[in-house]
Amino acid sequence: MQTEPQYIAEGMVVTLAYVLKVDNEEVSRMTADEPMEYLHGYQEIVPGLEAALTGKRIGDKLSLTLSPAEGYGEYDAENFEEITRADIPFADDLEVGMDLEVEDEEGNAYLATVSAINGDSVVLDFNHPLAGKSLDYEVEVVNIRIADDEELEHGHAHGAMFYDELDFDDDDEYDEEYEEDGE
Repeated sequence: MQTEPQYIAEGMVVTLAYVLKVDNEEVSRMTADEPMEYLHGYQEIVPGLEAALTGKRIGDKLSLTLSPAEGYGEYDAENFEEITRADIPFADDLEVGMDLEVEDEEGNAYLATVSAINGDSVVLDFNHPLAGKSLDYEVEVVNIRIADDEELEHGHAHGAMFYDELDFDDDDEYDEEYEEDGE
């Protein structure tokens, strides 16, 4: 019989409620009713938060400020790529500031922000929207459980809400329209 874990360690599925603020503005909130789950030790969350949570128990609360290096990294002025509009199926609908998910030749997905539209080309910024920012967290550990074999094999908690799924753009109407078209 497997006992429930007493503290957060690698291979545990951790359920969190949190508030994330950047420059005193709330960026994201997950509640105990709608929490975030992640697999600890598998780099699913920013490194500074994962390190701070190691050894914590259910019910523990913490307030912390993470430097850019502990969060989404420093802003990299070289992390841009110019691509032709013909390579983007919905190029006519692009706007500066729009977030896109793009894939490389190996099928790896990346979040990019349209930084400029220059005639037949588009400049994409591959920095995370929170790169270069300090992150202020208020976190509560809601639950801890031992990950099952499939979660460990896949490297993530099943049914989890990932940080990468946060919607940092304000173009929800476009997102819904794009999903309805089935593209």
